[in-house]
Amino acid sequence: MEKKLNEKIDEVKTKLIEDIIEIVKIPSVKGTPEKKAPFGRNINKALFKALEISEKLGFKTENIDGYMGYAQLGDDENYIGIVGHVDVVLAKEGWCNPPFSGNIENGKIYGRGVLDNKGPIMSALYALYAIKESKLKLSKTIRIIFGTDEESGFSDIPYYLNREKPPIMGFTPDCKYPVVYGERGRAKIKIGIDMNKENYEKLTREFFDFVNTYFLASKSNGDRLGINYSDKEFGMMQMRNYNLDNKDNYLNFTFDLSYPATCTIDEIIKQIESKMSCNLEIELLNNYNPVKFEKKSFLIRSLQEAYEEVTHLDGSPVTTTGGTYAKVMPNIVPFGPSFPGQKGIAHNPNEYMDMNDIVLNAKIFSQAIYKLAK
Repeated sequence: MEKKLNEKIDEVKTKLIEDIIEIVKIPSVKGTPEKKAPFGRNINKALFKALEISEKLGFKTENIDGYMGYAQLGDDENYIGIVGHVDVVLAKEGWCNPPFSGNIENGKIYGRGVLDNKGPIMSALYALYAIKESKLKLSKTIRIIFGTDEESGFSDIPYYLNREKPPIMGFTPDCKYPVVYGERGRAKIKIGIDMNKENYEKLTREFFDFVNTYFLASKSNGDRLGINYSDKEFGMMQMRNYNLDNKDNYLNFTFDLSYPATCTIDEIIKQIESKMSCNLEIELLNNYNPVKFEKKSFLIRSLQEAYEEVTHLDGSPVTTTGGTYAKVMPNIVPFGPSFPGQKGIAHNPNEYMDMNDIVLNAKIFSQAIYKLAK
């Protein structure tokens, strides 16, 4: 089966590359909301292009009011979902070629979003196309889902889940290989003090004493706060992105946490509060709980096997400090597209994807989808 699907991917790889370049040329950075284009005109163009390509390949498509869209093979309401996105971050300065040109050089396609995440999600679409054209029988429906707000807060997912059932299982090709069975939790917390009260100088001193003692003089694992949770799978707590501001006579200190699955955000907040005076206030600005799957589950084992069979590399499941759609879309895990050693490419100038890796991703995805749905 692997040989048959690999040969089909090789047959269509030229068209896959052409379609990726076409969609990379759309500068799908978040813009001003418009009717049926909640994240701006250019993201909507990229979504329409992804659905147009899907229809051309013979798939049923659906546009969820510009928030998300999907290509589907099969008619069952219970489906396996492969969830990527077509929105991109700003290109900024430092590019050798225009960031939305899709320029090819030394076997690599350069362009904002080619890796994160237009190339991988189009590879998944062509992986499903290879299964369809090979006339392999599947027992489950498959959806390739195109998100539009992954880079700016995941607000496309709640809209989708209010109208569609979640996938019964699946993956997001927006992280790394091998298959990721666990994502750390992420939280942003604010600690503030009201300076409109009496004893201005005392309150100011109290606020800065707290910040100095428990953050600036502390290790980045939160040891002085007593939140230095860790475990062998996820590693140590990480505190970062410190910021001070004074707004409307409130002194505020915000910081981010990347925390292991061994603790909950409620436990963390309670522990921080135990160190605070009654004048200090704490606010949880946002939180994404850790995600963890059983390493021996059918989903993880199937994705591990697909990766190992195609690449002949060790596919032992791993964890990540990153944050993907797996935090908000139920029943999916991160899987691909970056191979071991490939770091610091997405979100940077001269973002690229090697064309051989694009084809290899499509082959891994086709095996993975077939294993999950046969």
